[in-house]
Amino acid sequence: MATNDYSARHLTVLEGLEAVRKRPGMYIGSTDSRGLMHCLWEVIDNCVDEAVAGHGSDISVVLHPDNSVSVSDQGRGVPIDIEPRTGLTGVELVFTKLHAGGKFGAGSYAASGGLHGVGASVVNALSERLDVEVDRDGKTWAMSFHRGEPGQFADQGDPSPTSLFTPFVEKSVLREVGKVGKNVTGTRVRFWPDPQIFGAGASFASTELTDRARQTAFLVPELSIHLDDHTGDQPQQTTFSAAGGLADFLSFLAPDPAVVGPWHFSGQGEFEETVPVLDDTGKLLSQDVVRSVQVDVVVQWGTGYDTVSKSFVNIIQTPKGGTHQQGFDAGLVKTLRAEIDKNARKLKVGKDKVEKDDMTAGLTAIIAVRVPEPQFEGQTKEVLGTPGIKSIVQKVVSEGLAAKFASGKREDKAFSSLLQEKIVAEMKTRISARTLKETQRRKNALESSTLPTKLVDCRSKETEGSELFIVEGDSALGTAKLARDSEHQALLPIRGKILNTQKASLQDMLDNAECAAIIQVIGAGSGRTFELGQARYGKIIIMSDADVDGAHIRTLLLTLFFRYMKPLVEAGRVYAAVPPLHRVVVNGRGKAPGDIVYTYSEDELTAVLKDLKASGKTYREPIQRYKGLGEMDADQLAETTMNREGRTLRRVRVGDAEEASRVFELLMGNEVAPRKEFIVSGPGLARERIDV
Repeated sequence: MATNDYSARHLTVLEGLEAVRKRPGMYIGSTDSRGLMHCLWEVIDNCVDEAVAGHGSDISVVLHPDNSVSVSDQGRGVPIDIEPRTGLTGVELVFTKLHAGGKFGAGSYAASGGLHGVGASVVNALSERLDVEVDRDGKTWAMSFHRGEPGQFADQGDPSPTSLFTPFVEKSVLREVGKVGKNVTGTRVRFWPDPQIFGAGASFASTELTDRARQTAFLVPELSIHLDDHTGDQPQQTTFSAAGGLADFLSFLAPDPAVVGPWHFSGQGEFEETVPVLDDTGKLLSQDVVRSVQVDVVVQWGTGYDTVSKSFVNIIQTPKGGTHQQGFDAGLVKTLRAEIDKNARKLKVGKDKVEKDDMTAGLTAIIAVRVPEPQFEGQTKEVLGTPGIKSIVQKVVSEGLAAKFASGKREDKAFSSLLQEKIVAEMKTRISARTLKETQRRKNALESSTLPTKLVDCRSKETEGSELFIVEGDSALGTAKLARDSEHQALLPIRGKILNTQKASLQDMLDNAECAAIIQVIGAGSGRTFELGQARYGKIIIMSDADVDGAHIRTLLLTLFFRYMKPLVEAGRVYAAVPPLHRVVVNGRGKAPGDIVYTYSEDELTAVLKDLKASGKTYREPIQRYKGLGEMDADQLAETTMNREGRTLRRVRVGDAEEASRVFELLMGNEVAPRKEFIVSGPGLARERIDV
């Protein structure tokens, strides 16, 4: 192979914003909707930095119908004077030069989310058009850009990226476009994403924007964020502000009612690092600097087993954690493990070891740190890399928990005991679930089965096509045995109403014979140990009577599935059978046998009888009304409820997990007043659909 095929002339140097347009993924992650939203976050985060620094308390975001977006704040405004080394105005410098800004240790910001000096210029480079307006010194100044190049658009009416653009040739001009009050300051940015960069399907996600705005309002209590969405048929306006700060954020995030907490730990610390600093001559010199870190942590343990943890650095969310998350985990595990070891005899821990998963079951935690010039792993700021923060966060968490355990206050003592008992219970539950799961494999005929004796299993060993009917009572079981397809349909009877798992603890659920039998038969575990791929049946069908008691049983069973086998529900593998309420025998003419019509509600029965009367047909009196599944014979049950060709099933769906959790808590929780209000007024949710 010839070596002269590759030489220095093949090398390319990308300068300025050209590098951003050539490789946008390096700066915003992707060129789909996710990257587009990242551009919006860059602009919003700059506004938030101003608010955190104490300049302005309102931020406004407007989504326009032409796929552009405007962001405005009441901060100090981007500098408009000339930067001496470049000869450019502050506005042009910030929006056209990479790694330019006021967040490199110049003292303008104590702690900020914008650190790399590339956010504004990256957004400008990837925009077909970007307009900036700055209120300073009693005037409004403006500058426009086309794909990062400064110039002026000749708009005929509303501003548009398709308007005639004239770039500046010799010198850029910052236009004076209006006057404002002497003390009025702020910045307004409107940008149109470049269709050459972003795909046709890329758009601003209003739901994601709403979530981010709400989150930011929680993290900066003195800040109000206004959203104005004009992209739909009807404009939508929303304002977010939260005076309660992290405490309100915790309440919003927690998926379950609280058992322990909320607890708020705060503190600060210092660490030393060596950083390059610009001197007066523009040279970079290494210098040891002391960083001050402010830490705020809020924790709460709920009744469930899901863990919700969110971490932030200077208001910027770090979804993949980093050193502050590591410090939190280390402080939590070390302190809790030491406290449980100290009380091992009282808690009856035995020889088993408490693991981290036991401690974080049901935990909702928010870790927020503020630090000057944090080090992120990449421009997307998903991981915090500053090493010195780990020990500081660990110390704050350890000391906060230790203070709660050593406190003499009645509430703290009660919460401390409850927390230790919950962790030990989670440990024992984990061990019990693991032991139970080991016996849940499908057995062949030569193996001794450990499945419940009351299970009437099917012959097929294939998950696909197999069905498990959970039937109410022994009488229904007897009829269902004769009505089923023994090749693919299995039966599991339950006696009466099972445990209300919304109120009960995980250990109580596992100790309950009916719940344990259901979990054992399905064979996929429960809670944190649930594995959808291990489920022994393709469909789980709840077959109960079509009365109030039957609806109650369905709700109890669905509560069990939702709380401890949610992936089964999310996969659409849980169904409710729909047995008929009435059997109408239509009289035949002459010796011809009459038809049989099944109805499933009183309204349907009335309609059927009306149609029969209109057509001159008669029916046999009295009309048979089924009080329960046990009143059907096998042929009737097979025809109406179990035969795949003639039956009706209602699939249980969880479109909104948070809303479903709220409904289950409303119907099955401890609070009586909200449930009474629901029963009296019936808002929003149809009563006949409570169980589905």
